[in-house]
Amino acid sequence: MSALLNPTCKTHRELCDRLTRIAEQGRDAVNARIAELDREWTSGRLVKAVTGVLLLAGLALTAWVSPWWLILVAVAGVVLLQYLFQSRSWLAEVFIRCGYRMGAQIEDERIALRVLRGDFRHLPTLGNIVDRDAIARMEGEGGPSVEPTEDKYDARDAASQILAGAPNRPAGNAA
Repeated sequence: MSALLNPTCKTHRELCDRLTRIAEQGRDAVNARIAELDREWTSGRLVKAVTGVLLLAGLALTAWVSPWWLILVAVAGVVLLQYLFQSRSWLAEVFIRCGYRMGAQIEDERIALRVLRGDFRHLPTLGNIVDRDAIARMEGEGGPSVEPTEDKYDARDAASQILAGAPNRPAGNAA
């Protein structure tokens, strides 16, 4: 289960608090935070960047200093292969411990902000009930029971509901 979906997780509480503050500040704050998220580096992106630098540096050092620097190229290749075939590499874990987030965590926050901003209002939901008789028949057969509402949510309640409705993400490599 994603750390964002676990309400006891510190990350979830921090994200909920951040979403609450941003929602209280209004649409401009939401737009500014989305722009920040677009520029944020993920742990996976850092792994790829570091291995690329190691590969180039190893090749340059091999050409100009000593063939023993091919060991650096091999290490970078091993890190890249581990990142490719396993859910996460040890280098990604190092970056996560340094405070960088996985791509799935950043995307969860981006989607939550877009929901708060109202980007998905035009999409149909269970709350957009057009044919009440069809819904009543479906409810009689064990279907969903939904009442449309126009109530304004408290910012914290809205953030909690958005995070609770986020899809389960595997703990895998989501750069």
